[in-house]
Amino acid sequence: MTQAFERVSAISPLPAHLRGGVVAIGNFDGVHRGHQAVLERALAEARQRDVPALVLTFEPHPRKVFRPDIPLFVLTPPPMKARLLSYLGFAALVEQPFTRDFAALSAEAFVTDVLDRNLGIVHAVTGFDFHFGKDRQGGPAYLMAAGERHGFGVTLVDAFRDEGAEVVSSSRIRAQLGEGEVAEAAGLLGYRFTVESEVIGGQRLGRTLGFPTANMRLSPEATLKEGIYAVRFRRADGTLHDGVASFGRRPTVDDNGTPLLETFVFDFYGDLYGEICAVSFFGFLRAEVKFDGLDALVAQMKRDEAEARALLAGVSPLSELDAAIAF
Repeated sequence: MTQAFERVSAISPLPAHLRGGVVAIGNFDGVHRGHQAVLERALAEARQRDVPALVLTFEPHPRKVFRPDIPLFVLTPPPMKARLLSYLGFAALVEQPFTRDFAALSAEAFVTDVLDRNLGIVHAVTGFDFHFGKDRQGGPAYLMAAGERHGFGVTLVDAFRDEGAEVVSSSRIRAQLGEGEVAEAAGLLGYRFTVESEVIGGQRLGRTLGFPTANMRLSPEATLKEGIYAVRFRRADGTLHDGVASFGRRPTVDDNGTPLLETFVFDFYGDLYGEICAVSFFGFLRAEVKFDGLDALVAQMKRDEAEARALLAGVSPLSELDAAIAF
C-alpha cells in the first residue's frame, strides 16, 4: 500500500518510516521547472535506493525574515506546496521553521542536527548554488565534504534554463504574474498558476446581475495583475468547473475596496461558503475597467464569459503535474 503524503515539522521527531531517506533541500517557492529538475533527481535517487523521498524546506521564506520591510509574493504557500509535492510523488514535506536563531546556526550544526540527527538522511539533492548556515558559511563544496564525514551522498543539480536559455526562477515568474502573463508563467512553472483560499461571503451583487461569484481573498502581498481571467475552479471535493474570474477592486461598484478574487463558476448552482477551493489561471482577458453603469458592466461580463469558455475549450495539460491540478 502506498504511504500517504505527510507534512511534518523539522523540530518534531521524524516518524521512523521516513528516516533514512533521500532529501531534496531548498525553499522551492513555486515548485517551478527549475525546482522540478532538483525534485525529479531526488525521486530517482530514492527509487534507486528503495527509500523515502523527502523535501526539506524553510518556512517562512527566508526573505521574509531578513527583509520584512519588503513584501514578498509567495507563489506557493505551504498547503499548495505540499499538494504539488504530493502530486510529484514525495513521501513527505519537512518544514524547518526559519527564524533568526535558526539562521545563526553554523553550517556544521545544520548538517549534524538537521540532516544527520533529525532526518537521518542517506542522500541529499540540491541546487548547484545552495548555501546554508550562519553568514552562508556552507556551500556546495562544504556540503559534499560534510556528506563524506557523516556518511550520506550529495547530488548537485545545475541551473535549469528555458527554451530561450534563460534561467527559470521564482522572481521571473512573479514578474510575469504581475503583468498578467499567466500563460507565460505557466510555461516556466510547468503547470497553471493556482491559488487556494476559503470562499467567503460578499455583497451578493453578482447574484442580482445573473453572475453569482465565489469570492476569495489572496495574500495582501500577491502582486497578480488586476483584471479578468479565464480560470478553472476546483472544489474541495475535487470537482472541476470552468469559469471567469475578476481579481481587483471592483471599480464600477466599489472603487475603494481591497483586492478580491471573484470567480463566476460556469454551470454550477449551490453554496460554496467555507470551502477551501482552488483557482487555476489559464489566460488574461482584459484589465479592469470602470463602466458607466451596471448595464454596461453586465454586457461586458457576458462577453468575458464567452471569451473564457472559448479559451478553456481548447486547452490541454502542460504536464502530468498540470493535469493533476487543473484537469
